[in-house]
Amino acid sequence: MTTMAKAFTICAASVLLAVSSGAASAQTSPAQAADPTAFASGADVQAQVRDMLAAMKPDQGFMWRPLVRDGATVAAIEIWKKPGRPAVHPAEAEYAIVLDGAGTLVSGGTMADQKVTNPNLVEGSRIEGGATRTLGPGDVILVPAGVPHWFGISGERLVLLGIKLPQAK
Repeated sequence: MTTMAKAFTICAASVLLAVSSGAASAQTSPAQAADPTAFASGADVQAQVRDMLAAMKPDQGFMWRPLVRDGATVAAIEIWKKPGRPAVHPAEAEYAIVLDGAGTLVSGGTMADQKVTNPNLVEGSRIEGGATRTLGPGDVILVPAGVPHWFGISGERLVLLGIKLPQAK
C-alpha cells in the first residue's frame, strides 16, 4: 500500500470506528471507562489482516472477522481471494473502505436466481444491468440495503474494512 493510501485508510478507519460504539476495555482508567467508543488502531488493523492471511487455507476464497462492534453494528476485516456470489442484504447497508489489493465492484441492477441464505443475506448467480467500478486502496463504498452487489478480485486479494449498518426501525 502506498504511504498516502495507508494514511487515508488509517484516518478513514479511525473515523468509522469512532462512529461505532462498543464496550470499553477491562483495563482502562476511569476517564477512559466513560468513553463508550470501540477503537482499533492502524497497527491493530494491520495485525488482524496479517493474522487472517496467515490463517487462511490455500483454497479458501473469503474470510471475515469482526474488528469492533456495537450490537448489530459491526466493523470487520474482509479478505477476498476469490470472487463470491452476488449478494443482497435486505435490511443492512454495507459501507466499506478498500485497505489493500484490487478488485471490481458491480452494484445495482437486478440479481438473477435469488436464493435466501439467511434473513440478512440473499445470494444469486449474476447481476444484470449493474454499474461496474474498479477498486483500489483508499476507495470508499456504500451499498444501500436491498441493492445487489458483487466483488471481483484483481490479483492476489482484495482487503476491505466492511461495516454493516442495520436499517433504522
